[in-house]
Amino acid sequence: MQRFIAIIFVLLGCLAAGNRCYGQFNNGFISTAPPGANMESSNNTSDEEEVIMSKKPAFNARRYFKALAHKDSMKVNQMAIGSMILPGTAQIYNEQYWKLPIVYGAIGGCIGGAIATDNKDARGYLIAGAVASYWGSVLDGVISYKSDLKPHPGRAAMLSAVVPGLGQAYNGDYWKIPIFYTGLGICAYALTFNQEQYKRYKNMYIELNEGTYTGNLTADNITWYRDQHRRLRDYSIIATVLVYALNIIDANVFAHFNTFDISDDLTLNVEPALINPVSGSWNSYASNQMPQSFGLQMNIRF
Repeated sequence: MQRFIAIIFVLLGCLAAGNRCYGQFNNGFISTAPPGANMESSNNTSDEEEVIMSKKPAFNARRYFKALAHKDSMKVNQMAIGSMILPGTAQIYNEQYWKLPIVYGAIGGCIGGAIATDNKDARGYLIAGAVASYWGSVLDGVISYKSDLKPHPGRAAMLSAVVPGLGQAYNGDYWKIPIFYTGLGICAYALTFNQEQYKRYKNMYIELNEGTYTGNLTADNITWYRDQHRRLRDYSIIATVLVYALNIIDANVFAHFNTFDISDDLTLNVEPALINPVSGSWNSYASNQMPQSFGLQMNIRF
């Protein structure tokens, strides 16, 4: 019995010693490594933890209202989208509180007038005024957004999103504005024309089924023209969206290019350099024992 108990204690001792050796091997190369040999892996771990801790949480409604209280920051696109949902919040974030009565007065006055009036023409103008006031509040928030980066890519993109071509004007690319408006105009004309023709042949098909059609086209011809113009109308919608999106992308990309060096200065430098040995957590002891060496480094500037 005593021999059996002694064997158990020996096995437990061996197991504890094995765990200790494994932990030392896992933290470094060997347990007898010189002082500081394992500092690299521990420093890397602390750096990764600092990076993780420094990352901000994803932007959400809570952070948005926290930014409105000036306890956090947000990007210009986040501010603009929030202002589209809650008009006037862009002015609050920009600390331009004096504009709030103007924004709410214009939007509320136009909507109230449209509800109160019986004149259809006046109602249409008042609704258009409410939309213009709402859109103007978003545009004002984007323009007043505080940033030291000029031109600001996010501001350029949002300006073109609110008013096509405005981002190009902000970047100084005025010659692009007629191009985009020409493209949008062609798409709008094609959309309007094909929609009218689609409705025309659709009504013909309805009259043909009701027996009131007096034209010379057959049912197959009317169906073909109707489907053809409907297809072209859909293509026109897609083309309009693509031109509008290209207008936003162009403003954002060329705002980035304004701070990008695109000069013809292309240089190649070859100079001596001191090469440090490659180190890693698995061979930190061996890396500390390797001497530094000399070599050549090549720098390309373009």
